Amino acid sequence: MGDRARAVRAWIGRHKFWSAVIALAVLWGAYLALRPTRHDYVYVAEPVTRGEVARKVMASGKLRALNTIKVGSEVSGQITRVNVDFNSPVRQGQVLALIDPTRLQARVQQARAQVATAEAALAQAEAAAARAGTDIQIQQREYARRAQLARSGYASRSVLDNAEGALASARAGRRTSAAQIASARAQISQARAELSSALLDLSRTTIVAPTSGVVINKLVEPGTTVAASFQTPNLFEIAADTTRMQVEASVDESDIGQVRLGQTVSFTVDAYPDERFAARVRQIRQAAVEAANVVSYLVILEVDNKAGKLLPGMTANVEIVTGRIANAVRVPTPALRFRPKLPDRPRDADAKAGAVVYVPGTDPYKPVRRRVTLGLQGEDFVQVVSGLAPGDKVLVRARSTVPKRSSDADDESGNDQ
Repeated sequence: MGDRARAVRAWIGRHKFWSAVIALAVLWGAYLALRPTRHDYVYVAEPVTRGEVARKVMASGKLRALNTIKVGSEVSGQITRVNVDFNSPVRQGQVLALIDPTRLQARVQQARAQVATAEAALAQAEAAAARAGTDIQIQQREYARRAQLARSGYASRSVLDNAEGALASARAGRRTSAAQIASARAQISQARAELSSALLDLSRTTIVAPTSGVVINKLVEPGTTVAASFQTPNLFEIAADTTRMQVEASVDESDIGQVRLGQTVSFTVDAYPDERFAARVRQIRQAAVEAANVVSYLVILEVDNKAGKLLPGMTANVEIVTGRIANAVRVPTPALRFRPKLPDRPRDADAKAGAVVYVPGTDPYKPVRRRVTLGLQGEDFVQVVSGLAPGDKVLVRARSTVPKRSSDADDESGNDQ
């Protein structure tokens, strides 16, 4: 051992330059190994608090009047007058518009003439029936006289046969008159039905409001020709009661299972961005709506609009409260997504641990993993059933400490780099 030390001292004496280089390298390595690690970020923590946790389903939809009636025309013709405009309040039975009645008035006159003709034919048939009855009576008396003479031997058999034939002819005439009377009465019924139809169509040239409300859409002007040949053309749309409205909201299929009848809803509209309106789930329609391979369901929300601020057609941004717990122990939602920058942490460690959060440790850059039991999960906060207490701190993100340029943004990511 002593010989080796003397050999090393001798080598150092002969190679002083390289000995100094080696000594400096050793000292530099020791410095790098022992100096404190410098970090370019810090962890941001927020406290565990008590408060409300609400789970919400987000959706969007359109405001509609609770009862919108489309007023159409069942007859064709030219619009001669329009008595209302957009936003006009109307009463039930009020005249909205008129269609030119000239053609239908001519049809009514023709139908009345047909009724008069059929009634005249009935009168003729009844007169013929009366004559036939008289002829029967005469022929019956004549036949009785001829039969008496034939029994007394004063008239031949041919004379009796002629009297019997005349009586049979009179009876056949009465049956013919009865048939003519029935035919005339049927013609009268048909003509009166035609007259009723013509009068009904004539009355339909006057377009009236079927209910009281507000005109929200007007589709015709004077001079417009409407054709009701294949389908009823729409002329007006009336909102029966704008003090009560509904929102037709499209809810994604992944969220529809959380929606229940009677749940509390709040929504905003672009016209009043700082005001929230209350609603209630009234109906969940089971018919699926598919658009661009996305399936949604229509949820009908009932809205009170006594203030009159909401208008049909407005877009509603809806929040349906599907669960709420008051005075719950809660952590911010980002705490569950936060993962620290630990180089020795296995990638699947948190997946195996289940629900975990990270709390500050004695070393600010070595947080401690804490397993927790979760309850209701809301958008901003999550209920913690066990594992944390109010006042504890949880890490939510990492903030960069490197001075940033004007074009750079802070590194607020909580994921591994």
